[in-house]
Amino acid sequence: MPNSINNLKQNEKQLHSQLVEKNLIYQCSNFEVGEGGGVETYLGSLFDHRPPNVSDRVIKSLKGVDQSQFRLLHIHSPDLLLQLTGECPTVFSVHNHGLYCPSGTKYLAGQRTICDRNFSYLGCTWGKLVDKCGTRRPLKTVKELQTTQQFLNVLKKRKVTFIANSEYVRQQLIKNGISSEKTVTVHCGISLPQTPTAPLSLEVHQNQRILFVGRIVSDKGLEWLIKTLIHTDPQIKLDIAGEGWERPRLEKLANTLKLNNRITWHGWCDRHQINQLYQQCFAVIFPSVWPEPAGLVTLEAYARYRPVIGSAVGGIPEHLRDGETGILVPGNDIQKMADAINDLSKDYQKSRHMGEQGHALLMKEFTMDTHVKNLQKIYAETIAEFDYHREKIYSIPQSK
Repeated sequence: MPNSINNLKQNEKQLHSQLVEKNLIYQCSNFEVGEGGGVETYLGSLFDHRPPNVSDRVIKSLKGVDQSQFRLLHIHSPDLLLQLTGECPTVFSVHNHGLYCPSGTKYLAGQRTICDRNFSYLGCTWGKLVDKCGTRRPLKTVKELQTTQQFLNVLKKRKVTFIANSEYVRQQLIKNGISSEKTVTVHCGISLPQTPTAPLSLEVHQNQRILFVGRIVSDKGLEWLIKTLIHTDPQIKLDIAGEGWERPRLEKLANTLKLNNRITWHGWCDRHQINQLYQQCFAVIFPSVWPEPAGLVTLEAYARYRPVIGSAVGGIPEHLRDGETGILVPGNDIQKMADAINDLSKDYQKSRHMGEQGHALLMKEFTMDTHVKNLQKIYAETIAEFDYHREKIYSIPQSK
């Protein structure tokens, strides 16, 4: 992937100095393409598996661009929706809650609950000021509310196919006024590891290590996991791969709970380091308390034959088969999380079998090759519908 990403970044700089190739499909995004985050990693894999009719360039702005020359635009950043002219078929991948939630989290930190409101100025203002949903700074709050309203107004008018990365996200779009006919669910796919992987061994299981991978921020549930650790077998060790603004506070919490000898903070890890950590654990913990739109962590664990203990929130249950590929637990439930970790820590055969089941599910439904094939079908349908409506308009006799 690194070489193709470097080529991609060079092509980005050349895009506006050269004519684009006509009748190709182009990816449009303000996200970086590569590693380091969910969308970034996804886009890197998407370009690595692109079919011949998809350009190797990424478009970061559509302002002043003749959009009629594109066969189709596949947009990934919400602000680029505002630059559409409607001159070519368009699909938009909804990677998060930013289109219909001003804070982008759908999580009320003050109440420690998932937000069930649809967007409204009154409800979302209350959510920010009282329920501590995202920023409480007045100017930023007003800006976020206005931007969300602008997005929704445009989305309801534009002829765009919305690709949700989970059925949970698709239902949120529909609840916020997007026509169900304009939305489709396509679960994410991932690239398979380049290094050899194997089912969980007895030796690795006996090392009693669990793994958390993600940003160290409040809605990722690491505080819940750390508080859970004191209720698990003392032999169990936790590896934490990631960085974030919550790390100092959570390190202090771990020290207060006398867990420092059981937790290793690895910070940001490259692909090689992450792969090693996956190989060293008997289970991956995915303890998000906000409604994850989808989450690639589950699929990354499956790729290494590891079971997942995850929160039953957002789109996570659409990837995690409870009792088959891992264990689902209610968000913020310390006892049930502890029970799940202790259960797998004591049962090697169960842990190994769940990991094998997860890998089989990944290979059947969630590889990037499968994902790209699903996208190609949507591209073809969107293009055919656009061409049909355009021909229909042109075939209408002009009045004299």
